[in-house]
Amino acid sequence: MWRRLVDDLSSEFRVVTPDARGHGESTWDGTAFSIPDLAADVAALVEHLDAGPAHLAALSMGGCTAVALAVRHPTLVGSLTLADTTADYGPDKAVTWAERATKAVSIPRERQLSFQRDRWFSPQFLEEDPAEVDRVSLIFTRTGSEAHAAACRAMGAFDDTSRLSGISAPTRVIVGEDDYATPPDMAATLHHGIAGSDLHVLGGTRHLSLIESAEARELAREHIVAVAART
Repeated sequence: MWRRLVDDLSSEFRVVTPDARGHGESTWDGTAFSIPDLAADVAALVEHLDAGPAHLAALSMGGCTAVALAVRHPTLVGSLTLADTTADYGPDKAVTWAERATKAVSIPRERQLSFQRDRWFSPQFLEEDPAEVDRVSLIFTRTGSEAHAAACRAMGAFDDTSRLSGISAPTRVIVGEDDYATPPDMAATLHHGIAGSDLHVLGGTRHLSLIESAEARELAREHIVAVAART
């Protein structure tokens, strides 16, 4: 998922890319989990690696996880780069994400791809970089449907909006102008809630900005390098 940003950062930093429960190579016992649970997993990893305070670059559900981590474990966070994410999916989130969870397990994963690709990438990117689209699609189809459903329910229950003012780590918020999964108004809420943060809205970009957009990756790298130089 993070290949391109890892390539941009690995000459200067040790880069760790954890998989959430039930995703990638991470195990999962099948029980329900919350976004704060995922944040606790990352906190435990940072502590195990003696890597704190860490610079967190996070996207989508990972951004929710990073917000929850910064709220609950502030000493472990050196900086935040939050891309195409939110602290709250809105008043209808529980119903919406419950429906998504049902579809995650009832529809074959390959048949979900047209919906997902339209959310992930702009039409231009779909046409110009089909190999990268296929690579990300393969990650999706290899993810277990039950884990996907559990993640949907976790996002439907998440709301840390009222706690954003407690985040002290230097924060950059990035969002695609055409991201309708976590649209710019959600990014603006993060920006207004986190003191000292900056906000960058990228034209012609959808939900997976850190994959689609070289500008997004450079904004992430620039922020991490600048904060690291000050600490």
